[in-house]
Amino acid sequence: MIYMSILILGLGNIGKEYKNTRHNVGFEILDAIADELGIKFCENAKLHAEVAEINLDGQKLILAKPTTYMNKSGDALIALINAYKINKQNVWIVYDDASMQLGSIRVRAEGSSGGHNGIKSVIDVLGTQTFWRFKIGVDCPPENIPLEDWVLSKFTKEQKELLVRVVELTKETILNAVQTEPEEESEILN
Repeated sequence: MIYMSILILGLGNIGKEYKNTRHNVGFEILDAIADELGIKFCENAKLHAEVAEINLDGQKLILAKPTTYMNKSGDALIALINAYKINKQNVWIVYDDASMQLGSIRVRAEGSSGGHNGIKSVIDVLGTQTFWRFKIGVDCPPENIPLEDWVLSKFTKEQKELLVRVVELTKETILNAVQTEPEEESEILN
């Protein structure tokens, strides 16, 4: 019997030009989770998202990747919350953080947007800064590159090798949290 639904929203931008960019780490992690669980994403225009769902040990797990672009992620989130009757405490967000080094993963129950437009949109919709977030470090931009350009840049070959490990660890962290509950933690891979 299903007793709880968890919505995991991975933040990113739609379109081929954004694939494999720093800003799309949330999408990559949700793709890895879907692959692990053997489920596929289907686009749902009404929900402004690509959605995959599964019943997992008595819980309904809904994975969603907004099709609204980053700064309007909240539009997809509110549509998903309403459609699936999700309790706001069961909304988890997976996203990039340009203030953390690549190889860093941080799980937090609350905090500000930190200047992240996708998170600003989520906070606006939820009306709170208290929700589970899985933050993935994508490195700080060099001084000569504006943040907006940095988060839309692609990873180098060496960075991609580390990113594979980060995606795997984050996937495992999230799937373990589904079985128990999230815990605040940080990890840095070398």
